[in-house]
Amino acid sequence: MSELSPYLESVALQVDSLINRYFTNSVGELNKASAHLLNAGGKRLRPAVVMLAADAVKRGSSSEILPAALALELTHTFTLIHDDIMDDDSMRRGVQTVHTKWDMPTGILAGDVLYARAFEFICISIASDNAKVRAVSMLARACADICEGQHQDMSFERRSDVTEGEYLEMVRKKTGVLYAAAAGIGGILAGGNGRQVKSLYQFGLNTGMAFQIQDDIIDLLTPTEKSGKDRGSDLREGKQTLIMIKAKERGLDLMKYKRADLSEADIDAAIKELTDAGVIDEVKAVANGLVHESNRLLTLLPPSKERQLLMDIGEYFVTRSF
Repeated sequence: MSELSPYLESVALQVDSLINRYFTNSVGELNKASAHLLNAGGKRLRPAVVMLAADAVKRGSSSEILPAALALELTHTFTLIHDDIMDDDSMRRGVQTVHTKWDMPTGILAGDVLYARAFEFICISIASDNAKVRAVSMLARACADICEGQHQDMSFERRSDVTEGEYLEMVRKKTGVLYAAAAGIGGILAGGNGRQVKSLYQFGLNTGMAFQIQDDIIDLLTPTEKSGKDRGSDLREGKQTLIMIKAKERGLDLMKYKRADLSEADIDAAIKELTDAGVIDEVKAVANGLVHESNRLLTLLPPSKERQLLMDIGEYFVTRSF
């Protein structure tokens, strides 16, 4: 994965340049609110997947569809703004959340602006009209699925009997489909055939699900100073993650850790319980299995540097610690 980091950095610079061009200096409070989280930075992983998928189908095509890569970042940011409203979070990417810096109505509208403009940017990419229609349709379906996944996740808060299958379906919709759309849209706009687009879409779906499972592990294992997030927040809230579900199958009761005054020592004790019972390894195995299947699907594409970088992204998703 030695070439992945510089590639991701180069994509981030290109996407940031477009953000500066189209959003940073926009006038009006609503436009400033829409640009707020975009300007706060980010890894720009979804745009990278768009561009790699395009170049894996037709080398050099990513430069023609760079606006579509930005579209996926706009869609992702729209979901973050609305998530922050639903969760009433005050910080995101080291800055105030949009609805706390402005107000809730402005936050809702700022997210809506990004949602709408994402489709605009797909349409100004250089590709056939038919490909653009297919790409817009794929992104629209992904956005609907994301809403369903978020609603499922919220409904889990009122339940203690969530199954592994239900959790994976929620993760597929909430996180997986946007990575699937990123890979699929890149393939479509580059002129990929049905078989290539299908394999890219499924690659994105699997790796996106693995990304979310790894996020759940990071929430528990990674210190706050490294992750930038409140360690053990899922445990403290009694959230129905795959870790919680697998623990219950092993006879462990993690609900005893559901309390606001959960200490670092309590979190360490929970980690020991989970590790000794093999839960952490079992959850990691699920994520690794998804990535392994993704890499198998990518063998349907011709060997290339870009195909290898896509595989490296999958590996990165399940080995990262923040």
